Amino acid sequence: MGEELTHLDEQGRARMVNVGEKAVTHRVCVARGEVRMQPETLARIVEGRVAKGDVLATARIAGIQAAKRTGEWIPLAHPMPIDSVEVLLEPAASGDALQIEARVEAHWKTGVEMEALVAASAAGLTVYDMCKAVDREMVVDRVRLVAKKGGKSGVFVRTGEEVELSE
Repeated sequence: MGEELTHLDEQGRARMVNVGEKAVTHRVCVARGEVRMQPETLARIVEGRVAKGDVLATARIAGIQAAKRTGEWIPLAHPMPIDSVEVLLEPAASGDALQIEARVEAHWKTGVEMEALVAASAAGLTVYDMCKAVDREMVVDRVRLVAKKGGKSGVFVRTGEEVELSE
């Protein structure tokens, strides 16, 4: 926890980190989240009975689109060339949540943590938007970085999470 806050200058002002001298490496990040809901809402999503259309396909596209635009959403994030974005949405075994996983890969000078987190968040918010007419109690929850690989900090896997990182 002794790392310096690189987004602050010597006077404590926000700044965009200069990555110009950093090496290009293969970066992979996985983020997860969930949307908790009534079991009937989840059943409607899975069965394709939501009036606004295919919730899973729309949320997947929203996550991909959001990852590509992270530099516009997050003020100090770098715009970057992304190699791939994958967004998976699966019903939880409990029957009352939709689990989201976003995996982002790039060959670049900085990591893709924010891109993965934004993708998972946007997918969850899209599910909420498309289903709010039938379930206002939904909660977009537990959006978190699960794993990252690449760059000088190496590999990180959140305690208690299982994940495969590509080579």
